[in-house]
Formats: sequence, C-alpha cells, structure tokens
Amino acid sequence: MSESSSGGYEVFARKYRPRTFNDVLGQDHVIQTLRNAIEKDRLAHAYLFVGPRGTGKTTTARILAKALNCKGGPKIDFDPDEDTCREIAEGRSLDVLEIDGASNRGIDHIRDLRDTVKFAPASSKYKIYYIDEVHMLTKESFNALLKTLEEPPAHVKFIFATTEPDKILPTILSRCQRFDLRRIPSGIIASHLLHIAQNEGITLDEAAAFAIAKGADGGMRDAQSMLDQLVAFCGDTIGESDVLEIFGFNSLEAVAELAGVILRQETPTVLGRIHEQNEAGRDLGKLLSDLITHFRLLLVQLVDPGAETEEISPELLGILESQRDLIAIDRLLHLIDLLAETDGRMKWAPNKKLHLEIGLIKAIRSLGETSIDDVIAMLSAAAGAAPASASTAAPRPAQLNPPARAPRPAPAEPTPVVTSPTPAPAAEERPTPAVAAAPTPSPEPEEPIAPAPRPAPSGPLSEAALWDATFAELVAQRPLIQTWLSAASFISQDGRALTIGYPTALALYRDSVLRHKDIIEETLGRFSGKNLELRVDLSEDLEVTLETFDDEPEETEGDAPSSPADAESAPESPATETASETPAADDPAEPAEPEDDFHNDPMIQKALAVFEATVLKPQ
Repeated sequence: MSESSSGGYEVFARKYRPRTFNDVLGQDHVIQTLRNAIEKDRLAHAYLFVGPRGTGKTTTARILAKALNCKGGPKIDFDPDEDTCREIAEGRSLDVLEIDGASNRGIDHIRDLRDTVKFAPASSKYKIYYIDEVHMLTKESFNALLKTLEEPPAHVKFIFATTEPDKILPTILSRCQRFDLRRIPSGIIASHLLHIAQNEGITLDEAAAFAIAKGADGGMRDAQSMLDQLVAFCGDTIGESDVLEIFGFNSLEAVAELAGVILRQETPTVLGRIHEQNEAGRDLGKLLSDLITHFRLLLVQLVDPGAETEEISPELLGILESQRDLIAIDRLLHLIDLLAETDGRMKWAPNKKLHLEIGLIKAIRSLGETSIDDVIAMLSAAAGAAPASASTAAPRPAQLNPPARAPRPAPAEPTPVVTSPTPAPAAEERPTPAVAAAPTPSPEPEEPIAPAPRPAPSGPLSEAALWDATFAELVAQRPLIQTWLSAASFISQDGRALTIGYPTALALYRDSVLRHKDIIEETLGRFSGKNLELRVDLSEDLEVTLETFDDEPEETEGDAPSSPADAESAPESPATETASETPAADDPAEPAEPEDDFHNDPMIQKALAVFEATVLKPQ
C-alpha cells in the first residue's frame, strides 16, 4: 500500500502517483469541492469515493488524509515531504488506518473497528479510517457500522472507496458525502504518458501515446502499467505499431476503413477483413466495440457536425465527413442497434468470430432493405406522376376509368351468349348506365389512362353536379381517395356547406375522408366559387353500396352514348353486337366482393407494378 519502494525498480504507477491536490488529473470537480471544504472548515465525517479502476480513488483519499493531519492542518497547501505526510504515503501512520474491505468483511472486524474508534489519535488531529472496496462488507457488518457512522466521535473521519456503489446499503450511502470520479479523458492520459516518457528518457510517439490512452479506457493506472510493459518490450523507442502489436489494438484508420466497407455493403470484403483480424490475433470483441464507437461518432457528425471535433483527430474527422453521405440517420441508428445486440451475444459466445460475421451480415442486409418510409415515398411519387402523364381528353363526370387490362382476342364467330359481368373497381355513387355502341367496326381498345386535371367550370353547377365534379377531380388527382368517396351519398348543399353521408357500418370511411377534409374543401371551392365546408354524417338509414364498373358493360338497345368520345372509345365485341340486336334479360350487376375491390384498387395496382409483386391468396 505504500507509494515508494525500499529498493529495486519502482513501477510508473507508484513512482508518478499524485502527492498533492494539484497533481491529481481529470478530477477537477472532486478536488475543487474538497479544497473548498477544507478552506471553509466544512468537513464531513464520512466520504465515499466512487469510480472505475485507476481513476484515483485511493490516491484522493490519501491526499485528503494528508491535508487533514498535516502539520498545522487542516490545510490544502501542505508539504508532502514532511514526516506525517510521508508516513501516510508509505502506509506507516498510526492515525490513518487503511482497511481492505474484501479481506476484512466480517462482523467481527467491524466490531473491532467500532471498539477502537473511541480512542484518540496518537499524534495527529484526526483518526482516519479508509476502507477500500467497501461494497464487499456483509450486510451484518454494515448494520454494525451504522450507529458509529451516524454519530462518530469528533476526532474520527471515515473515507470509503468502491467501484460498485449499488451494493452498498442505502442507509450507509445517506450518511456519506459521495464523490463520483470520472474516467480520465484520453487526451489527459496521453499528455501524462508523454511527460513520463520525457522524464525517463524514452522516445514515445504521440500516436503511440494516444493508442495507449485509448486502450486504457479512462484508467491512468492501466495506461502507466501498459507503458511499463512497452518499455520492457521495445526499449527506449516506442511507436504506434508496437502498441497495436503487443496489446492487439486496432488502429483508428483500420476501423474507419472497415466501417466504410460496411456502409458500401461489400459483404465479401468485410468477411475477408474479419478473417485477417482474427488470424492476426486481434480481439474481435474489441474490434466490434471500436466499430460501434466509430458509428457513434458518425452519428454525432450527422446530427451536429460541429460537436466533439476537439476530441477527434483531423484524419479521422476527414474520414467521417466522407462517410456522411453514405447513410441516413434512421438507418445508422438501426445499424448501431444491430451491432450492439451482436456485442451482447459475443460476450458469452465461445465462437466470437461466427457471431461477429453473422451480426455484420445482418447489418449490411439491413442497409439494403426497403423501409416503410421508402414505400410511402415511392407510392406518393407514383400517385403524383399519374396526373402528369394523363391524356388531354376530358373525362366523363363522376366516373373513373377502370384499371388497364389487356384486350381480349375476338372469337372466330360471333356467339349469341351474354356473359355475366365481372366485378371491377368501385366508382361513383350513381354510375352512368351502360350504353350500346353502334354495330360498326371499332379500333382495338387502347389502355385507359388517368384523366388530366379539369379546369373549374365557367358557370355555376347544380348541387349534385358539384359533388360529381368534385368527386371526379379528386379521384383523378388522388386515386387512393376513390374507395372512400365512392361509398358516400350526396345529401344536401345549403350554400355554406355540402353534406355527404355514410352508413353507420362505414364509420372508418368517414374518418378517412375527414383526414383529407382540407383537400376536398379546396376542390369544392374551386368548382363552386365559394368557401364550402364539407360535412360528413353517419346514418343507419343509408345502405352500404360500393359501386363498381364491369370489365365489359352490358349495353341495351335504345341507349345512346353519353358523349361522342364514349362512342368512339367503346370497344366492339361479339357479345355486344348480339346484345344490340336482341334485348338482354334483366340481370342486375352483382356487388363487388371486398377482395376483388381490394385487388382492383388503382393504388394497389401501382404498388404491385412498382415492386413487381403479386397478391397471394389467404390460406
């Protein structure tokens, strides 16, 4: 426990251990608080130092003990070479008792301590009990210490140190002033290592010092021990390659290069790099941890490019800037999650290489997957492109052309058989009756295309015609709305509002329409010239009717085309010719099945075309 050696070689961790408050590195928040407490005579009777290994818990406790028991103390500017301070540093002081909590954890040891507390210090002002790894004490030992810790004699001070404060009883924690010692930044550790190397006559590269500091993970004692080992291996000249070779660390450039290969989704190259690292004896768990750290730095640069730049080398910062365009934030977050899951599995896996390869392959595949946001963007683009490529021909009011289908070949001879109509997509509330085309040869039917947006009419429209025109315009511009609006019934218009209705069973349709209320009201205003409000009612009196169009509508004799354009565009078929000569029997159109209505929805067909997919039937 002493800071000096009676003879022989003294390791750097003991030789360069801080002796005063000014020598402590990286714990300014703790040192400043203790200095202020000593200067203002506001000393607590119990202190608890918490922190990872090598961050200065024992060192700070000894410096505090020196400040309290030094000649003329308590004071912060003490002489570390005076007799009392030297005794404390070497572990020889009768008034500063250092107890190892791991080996003196029983209740008998605490009872002995409690019995000696009442005795006055031998030569100093305070009797100080320092218990290291205090979390190792048993529950009974803690309970035996409670009363003494709560009301100790005026000449007694307790100092505890632990790496696991969660194992200490809350009743003990509440009686102590707690100080959390942080991991020391890599820059401070590297600077201190360079200072030691200069004093010892060692040539240490700056890159090697940073590599040691990075491997020490915030522990100064670990870094000093690694430097001792490097001097024994390399002699008086130490380079970065020596550090990487001895401790199996990964260079920042190698990790950044591997990260770039992952972002470019080059799976064979990634597996090759993993094999090389494994054959070179590198710690694959450390490699994965370094990858996660690199992607975390990349995430920070994506969110806030100016953050943490002072802790990143210029070379690494340039690499991060070049990788910013290779991935979006959402995908990077998902990538980090996958790597973190892999890291958790690797800690307990006997074959770490296998789990690392599987995790990286999953991560690369996730970068090439289509997310729901991508699907929505593609569908929106497809829906927006439809009006732009529409024909210049004006559409018929309140009727949407059915989805395109391949023309059926005409039979060799006309057959006087009228087939049953096939259900087609839902259309308007009141479809136009099917009409018979003139028995003259017609050109081969062309693929129907989406109508172009119609200009607002020059004259006022009737109440029902206003809704029909609005419906046709909305369906042309936004095909997804067709299914919802086709089931609506026009109810009334009073000059301030236009009211449509749905059966109670279609309440979900009403909710969908209300989500697009602004768009519908804007279209109503364009056709009516007024600011009309859209009202949507529910009524049990309305019937559920989903109107559809047939693939080949029946045409009866005596009906006329609704417009010359319709007559020209209507394809001729033998069944139609027969129907025009002989009146067809009344055969009402069958209602569309929900599955057919779903398959024929224009938006669904656009999605199938974009992804080259098919709809599977339910099992």
